[in-house]
Amino acid sequence: MTLRRRTLLAGIAGGLVAAGAGPAVALGRRRVLHVRPGDSVQAAVDAVDGSGWTIVVHPGTYREVVNVPVAAGELTLRGATRDPRDVVIVYDNANGTQRPDGSGTYGTAGSATFTSAAPGLTVRDLTLANDWLRADHPEITGTQAVAAYVTGDRSYFTNVRLLAHQDTLFADTSALEAFDRHCYSRCYIEGDVDFVFGRATAVFVDCHFNTLERDVEFTPKGMVFAPSTARANPHGFLAVRSRVTSAAEDAAYKLARPWVPSYETTAWPSLVVRDTRIGPGIDPVAPYINMRDAYPWQSMRFHEYRNTGPGSVITVPENRPQLTAAEAELHTPATYLGGWEPVRSL
Repeated sequence: MTLRRRTLLAGIAGGLVAAGAGPAVALGRRRVLHVRPGDSVQAAVDAVDGSGWTIVVHPGTYREVVNVPVAAGELTLRGATRDPRDVVIVYDNANGTQRPDGSGTYGTAGSATFTSAAPGLTVRDLTLANDWLRADHPEITGTQAVAAYVTGDRSYFTNVRLLAHQDTLFADTSALEAFDRHCYSRCYIEGDVDFVFGRATAVFVDCHFNTLERDVEFTPKGMVFAPSTARANPHGFLAVRSRVTSAAEDAAYKLARPWVPSYETTAWPSLVVRDTRIGPGIDPVAPYINMRDAYPWQSMRFHEYRNTGPGSVITVPENRPQLTAAEAELHTPATYLGGWEPVRSL
């Protein structure tokens, strides 16, 4: 055990101030750390010893990378206020950014500002951002820059802002054969290319997805979702009671494209968007597109149900597969989350 951890744990027992992580107090059975401007969120995470901790981050901007390990199970990371704008954790690595030790580039997952493999994680009332910009780095071709890379089962995000451009939220699993469950409630997620992507069983309830303006000549300018669901998993991404808005011109974006990774060519991407308002930024005629022609979106599990808004208008029925009412009963937060349901179902 390091000296800093011994000091921290002694502070919990005696009501002292923990160096580098702010005051630590015990509240009931949960152990609490406070992080204030000038402190490090990662230092507080590193001080977590076992499961059941809460880290309260006070208003400020924390420019750092945060990595929550598997051992920090049932961790709660939350902003001290209810306004997620008050607490911002931000950094600026991209896929193609060179690591300072010369060992190569970060890669997509490695670019994340926030990474968690902890089961039972709760994140609430704060902002996770990656402010790397393509225009500032024309020499870099690996432009994926992730705000949050999440793999742990029962990961719950509520009232969280997730901000980046390409690949904002990487909702993934701990292993190719794992069906780890995530739930995102009342979250604001913005980006441009594939900015909600991955293999997790991920439910989005009452969320706001916003596509960014892009100064490029081509269309589409991006896509909201890019699921890479394992073939054996009956449930992929589910968006319920949400909305999709855009800062770009009408029909500039697609709703989704399937991602079949080179390391998992048996993937069978699954996406259901239901009871959601889709704004004019999404192409209503052809809302889906291929990532690779070898894996056409028509062969994937893409469906909609009871959506509204100009971006949801069905003009070419074969381009917008719809669930029947009976099928829709199988696509709810309860069915996807399988007994773990931090928010109410439909």
